[in-house]
Amino acid sequence: MKQAQYYKIILMMKVDVLLGLQWGDEGKGKIIDILAPKYDIVARFQGGPNAGHTIEFDNQKYILHIIPSGIFHNTINIVGNGVVIDPFELKKEIEILEKTNVDVPSKLYLSRKANLILPTHRLLDAAMERGRGNQKIGSTLRGIGPAYSDKVARNGLRIGDIEKNNLYEKYKNIKEQQIRIIKAYCDDINLLENIDILEQQWFEGIEYLKKIKFIDSEIFINNELIKGKRLLAEGAQGTMLDIDFGTYPYVTSSNTICGSVTTGLGIPPQQINKVFGVFKAYCTRVGSGPFPTEQDNDIGVKLRNNGAEYGSTTGRPRRCGWLDLVALKYSVIINGVTELIMMKSDVLDDFNNIKICEQYEINRELTKDLPYDLSDNTIKPVYVNMNGWQKTIKTIKEYNDLPENLKSYINYIERYVG
Repeated sequence: MKQAQYYKIILMMKVDVLLGLQWGDEGKGKIIDILAPKYDIVARFQGGPNAGHTIEFDNQKYILHIIPSGIFHNTINIVGNGVVIDPFELKKEIEILEKTNVDVPSKLYLSRKANLILPTHRLLDAAMERGRGNQKIGSTLRGIGPAYSDKVARNGLRIGDIEKNNLYEKYKNIKEQQIRIIKAYCDDINLLENIDILEQQWFEGIEYLKKIKFIDSEIFINNELIKGKRLLAEGAQGTMLDIDFGTYPYVTSSNTICGSVTTGLGIPPQQINKVFGVFKAYCTRVGSGPFPTEQDNDIGVKLRNNGAEYGSTTGRPRRCGWLDLVALKYSVIINGVTELIMMKSDVLDDFNNIKICEQYEINRELTKDLPYDLSDNTIKPVYVNMNGWQKTIKTIKEYNDLPENLKSYINYIERYVG
């Protein structure tokens, strides 16, 4: 009789995820900064330098574009394979942090499988946006879309290529291909004038990154989970900017939803535990694209001024509007959100009347389900009116001390999204 074989079941620590539920800018960085001390690792799993996570630490404001928001704490910070990295931009970000005595090289790890943004990606981004004319999607022009395109086309460079001897040769081949594409998109030759400067900065960044630890992140992360280490996966942008499930084509170039954690870090799906969904008490978005509850009026201006709503990456004024519960519920469902975190409710402190969109009217029919094409100009938001609290809440620390009308606002949202 053959001897029975026994297999040891490996128990791994569960992974928590924090992501945005709207069009980005929800305040994720602030929450990660609060949660980070509870974790051993904070890891970015998608996006690139178009992220802008603003954190105040020791009375100093920082805007992180690529580096995870746990860098100020005693945690390992990983930029996963799902992220695209601009070496020069990352160099600048590290240098700013090191001026404030943050020991970045000891805390920051880069996945060898993360793709690089090349100088020609930035130029191609600009050429494509110009070529769209009035149909611009509102790109940040940081080369992120073209970098992801090359990744999918299997024509990209990755962090791991920095360790190889043929990096320059591979770079040169891709550069020549992309210059031909740029010229095809845009006949403005002036667009290529700065390529030598961009290229010099890029190679400076490449050399600088050699002092950062490169890892096979999927192996490293899973081994750490087996050891019982706690990991928080940090999302960038927001669910409504997801390349598949957002307001396409006015979206970002990556999957921003919870499912992207498995592909962007190499984590098994069954290891995902809590999903923290961050949203504002109202809605904002930057750039073009549909926005059913937008208030292009005095209310929108007041929301923008009260909330200092300007893009942390681009500086562009954000479009502002009332909270959209139809879209929020959609985000909760496809991310499997287990805990909601509402930000910036104090922006509404001095509003007498507050509106919440609870359904859409489309061709005279009412629906509480998010339609596929939000850009349909027949969509009209249907609002419920709520009384404001007209009291500052900035000094309140306990839930029981909140104004009753704010509690009602919170309860209404919880009931609606389940």
